[in-house]
Amino acid sequence: MPFSKEFKEALSELPSKEKDKLLLRLLKKDLKLADRLFFELVDNRTVDERRAIMEQRVLEQTAYFTSRYYSPGYLMMDLRYLSGEITEHVTITKDKFGEVTLNLTMLTTVLDKTNAKIAGAGLQKSQKFCIYVIARTFKLLLLIAKMHEDYQLDFKPEIEQLGRLIGQNDLLMRMAIHHGLDVNWLTQFNIPKDIVEIHKDLRSRGYLK
Repeated sequence: MPFSKEFKEALSELPSKEKDKLLLRLLKKDLKLADRLFFELVDNRTVDERRAIMEQRVLEQTAYFTSRYYSPGYLMMDLRYLSGEITEHVTITKDKFGEVTLNLTMLTTVLDKTNAKIAGAGLQKSQKFCIYVIARTFKLLLLIAKMHEDYQLDFKPEIEQLGRLIGQNDLLMRMAIHHGLDVNWLTQFNIPKDIVEIHKDLRSRGYLK
């Protein structure tokens, strides 16, 4: 519900002890907010340090996922779970740079180790996984496009690597073409100026889903 001016004023007039009690009760019901406040108020680790810890987690988990690979479907579920952990890290730390680098590390590591298996599984079993990778790639391009040009260049090596990995997988490459992802944007690190409009148009026509 929207907070009226009168409601905000009434809250500001509450005694400090009463505010503290209410805040603690609310935080118990919103653990994500509690984690974010803990990071901002108590945690002595920097965003970079938290990102490094999360990067190690991504590397460990992707190594585990790929070592016990069973099918594209199960791998996609594993990646969704790990992606959720990355999202939680970003929510807590507001680490927009890490949102790109961590997802890039996740995708490139997994494709590097499972590309042949994904391609060999056939379209029926691999289709949803391929669409997931393509949709995540679009999201990364959108995030990078919002950043200052100086920061964008930091992602160039990994974006080019992701493009090469997609290009090495015939099935994934065909799906990329079908869903409007030009892999040259990645391999040549040339994100279109109208990437937002391109993405919106594709989504409106039922692609990337």
